[in-house]
Amino acid sequence: MNKASPFGIRQILALFLLLLIATLSLAKEAAPLAEDEVVEKRMVAISDEMRCLVCQNESLSGSHAELAQDLRREIRTMIKEGKSDSEIKAFMVNRYGDFVLYRPPMKATTYLLWFGPFLFLAAAILVLVNYLRRRGARLDQGAEGVEGALSAQEQQRADALLKQVEAKR
Repeated sequence: MNKASPFGIRQILALFLLLLIATLSLAKEAAPLAEDEVVEKRMVAISDEMRCLVCQNESLSGSHAELAQDLRREIRTMIKEGKSDSEIKAFMVNRYGDFVLYRPPMKATTYLLWFGPFLFLAAAILVLVNYLRRRGARLDQGAEGVEGALSAQEQQRADALLKQVEAKR
């Protein structure tokens, strides 16, 4: 005779329904994608060119930081007020500086941003070349120092040992 399972079909269905109801009660209402699709597209286009001030390596449109959400909301508001893209960017630069832009303008205060990486690369190459030259000079001096370090008698003995080794070959 087969033993009946401790749970019947009705108990399993009841448990399944209970779990389904529990997960549905935890579900949240989906946030609307956009009230106005044109405003949203323009906001994304503008915020793609701006850096998230919290993440710093992510665009404003892709960041999930609270500040980024606030700035996107601010951009939407300015778009609805009829401001142009350049006015919105100027507002953000006035408020947060040129750092907010992924491509800051070429001016005296941003030269280091534009040319700094190349200067660091050139300095690193100069340091490497200088190091290698000094190292080569030390190795050359070391090789000369080894030859000069042996006395004439030690040099003769070393030559004799080398001749013995070569004769055995």
